[in-house]
Amino acid sequence: FLTNSIETIETVIPPDVLVWVFVMSIVAFIGTLIAIPQILKRLPADYFDEQVHRPWMPGHSPVVRTLTFFLKNLLGMVFLLAGIAMLFLPGQGLLTMLIGVSLIDFPGKRKLERKLICLPGVLKVINGLREKHGKPPLSVQC
Repeated sequence: FLTNSIETIETVIPPDVLVWVFVMSIVAFIGTLIAIPQILKRLPADYFDEQVHRPWMPGHSPVVRTLTFFLKNLLGMVFLLAGIAMLFLPGQGLLTMLIGVSLIDFPGKRKLERKLICLPGVLKVINGLREKHGKPPLSVQC
């Protein structure tokens, strides 16, 4: 059964592409193991509070603000796509998706963030990580 499945996959996807996907999934897995805790422990405790307004880089020139805004959204898309892939590959899919969504700016972002963070166990894992690093828990209205 397994041999037939591998042969079928290899007829559709070339073996060198499969190796590339495998290597990239390992790199993404290790990268998220390092990046996600760093990002989550640096979030302000009130980050998910909809009442708190967060202007983007106040006091900087419009050129710098626009460039960093674009780069932040691009990075968010990379995290979001990696998180979606990690739902099927090894990795922290939901947490990676949450980071991606928090970096991207779009209408309804806060509502989607709250839905993701209020999934069973997600907030508990995040607050456990924050507690381990001496940070206060996130305040979220689920």
